[in-house]
Amino acid sequence: QQLSSAAHAARPRQQRVGAMATPRIKGLLILDSNDGSRVHAKYFAKELRDAQVQLAFERNLFTKTRGQSARSDAEIVMLENTVCVFRSGIDVTFYVVGALEENELVLVSVLDAMYEALNGILRSHLEKRTLLDNLDLVLLTADELVDGGLILESDPMAIANRVLMKGATGTEVPMNELTISQAWQSAREQLAKSFRN
Repeated sequence: QQLSSAAHAARPRQQRVGAMATPRIKGLLILDSNDGSRVHAKYFAKELRDAQVQLAFERNLFTKTRGQSARSDAEIVMLENTVCVFRSGIDVTFYVVGALEENELVLVSVLDAMYEALNGILRSHLEKRTLLDNLDLVLLTADELVDGGLILESDPMAIANRVLMKGATGTEVPMNELTISQAWQSAREQLAKSFRN
């Protein structure tokens, strides 16, 4: 009887240790640096699924980080039982949100991957207007970076190549691996090239 209760008491601790061993992201955000309005946000944590909770969190995050310059290196803040790392673009700020026990270096590597991938894709035009005009590329970048809170990739070049449909190595993706819309787009581009030549 005592052995089984001791094993039962140890089980939650083992589950917590296993859960902490796999880094998880609670959210990826891009907010306007001037007014804190949302440019892009993707939340993975259950406690941040409600729209009102998200807006309140974003407002508090913007208020806490407003005026802090993080152009070259990431900055770290703690807010509402989360660790948030952020970095500034021209008129936007990029955020990665994690749990309090999450390693800040892991969060910074995700932030840098998102920032550098978008910087490469958008040719160093990390401003609100360009991000909104290319929201499809922003969404694809977020999807290539994190899925369900799990980090998929942290190499900005690999992410950028996948988003631009070049494969992870920068070579063209084989036609049998393209979606129908990607294949149709590729065919249109090849047809346009043939007419120009």
